[in-house]
Amino acid sequence: MQRRDLLRTLAAAPLAGAAGRLLAAPAAQGAKLLVVFLRGAYDGASLLVPHASPFYYEARPRIAIARPGEPNGALPLDARWGLHPALAASVMPLYAKGQAAFLPFAGTDDLSRSHFETQDSIELGQAPERSRDYRSGFLNRLAGVLRSGEPGAPEAIAFTDQLPIMLRGDARTANMALGTMGRPGIDARQSQVIQAMYRDTALAQPVAEGFAVRDEVQRAVKAEMDAASRNAMTSRGFEAVARRMARLMRERFDIGFVDVGGWDTHVGQGAGTGYLASRLEELGRGVAGFVQEMDEDWRRTVVVVLSEFGRTFRENGNGGTDHGHGTVYWVLGGGLAAQAGGHVIGEQAEVSQPALFQNRDWPVLNEYRAVFGGLFARMYGLTPAQLDRVFPGVAPKDLGLV
Repeated sequence: MQRRDLLRTLAAAPLAGAAGRLLAAPAAQGAKLLVVFLRGAYDGASLLVPHASPFYYEARPRIAIARPGEPNGALPLDARWGLHPALAASVMPLYAKGQAAFLPFAGTDDLSRSHFETQDSIELGQAPERSRDYRSGFLNRLAGVLRSGEPGAPEAIAFTDQLPIMLRGDARTANMALGTMGRPGIDARQSQVIQAMYRDTALAQPVAEGFAVRDEVQRAVKAEMDAASRNAMTSRGFEAVARRMARLMRERFDIGFVDVGGWDTHVGQGAGTGYLASRLEELGRGVAGFVQEMDEDWRRTVVVVLSEFGRTFRENGNGGTDHGHGTVYWVLGGGLAAQAGGHVIGEQAEVSQPALFQNRDWPVLNEYRAVFGGLFARMYGLTPAQLDRVFPGVAPKDLGLV
């Protein structure tokens, strides 16, 4: 049994793998990366509103976000694009300061339109036409290139109940859900029994490491909760989780992952208000809370928000949208380059019926592996050979993000 396979059975303990042995990359001093995965395929055309497109309003008579200046209208970003009004108090100020950018027409070339198939495909970071190798995800391979697990090297964590595919692999990683911090699934007595089972074996150290990371994270979160008084944060909602993530990343971890569900809006999606607006407002509060808690470290941090695919450009008969193709990625950070921060970036197409993919979806013009590859090259100074270890056979797309 491999080390990571053993620890995967310890549901309440962080997962760990053998330390990577790849050539170390000259990582930027203190650089931090958080990937936020919106599971369920959120509607990018409601987030980033093509308010200059008449076709947008023809295709969405009930769910289109109103033009800037109208009630519940889009927040103007430039002559073509606007932002959902639910993000007025959270993300829009970051955009105005050059600390947020939006990348439309982004995604994967996977055409299954299956949530699970496409999520797996993206997290693995492999060519969609090849058979899948589930032994490693692309964030784990990045951690391996950076020699995660070596003394002083970046450490990676998923703020999730189970280790996501994106962080599976040989590099040392951890996972711990922060949404609720109640009684652990494995208590102290059970932890001691499990460690005793593997004492004097080759697995003794990885088991002990897994429980040690779990205990450290729980102590840190408990201290924060105990210190709160009148202004105590609720344990429910993304904002509280995001603030806890920031504290842990500020103090220890350098690569983070979290997923947020509830974005599959086939029915009753809403427009400037409604179900999707509420989800975006909650997500925006979480992002703003994360930024606030990162404090000075925000200038060395990059957050990427993505989803498995977008939604159909036309609304359906139930006031919602169905599984689509291209979507919109968010890139946020205190140190975004001037040509990226405060802009809608990347390759773009006219928002019109002829430009639709298969006459239904936004096309993918900015393939996600190439986009991440370009970001990693700038953030960590990765060489072409090192990037090829993370995304084999992919040419990076340099959008000048940092």
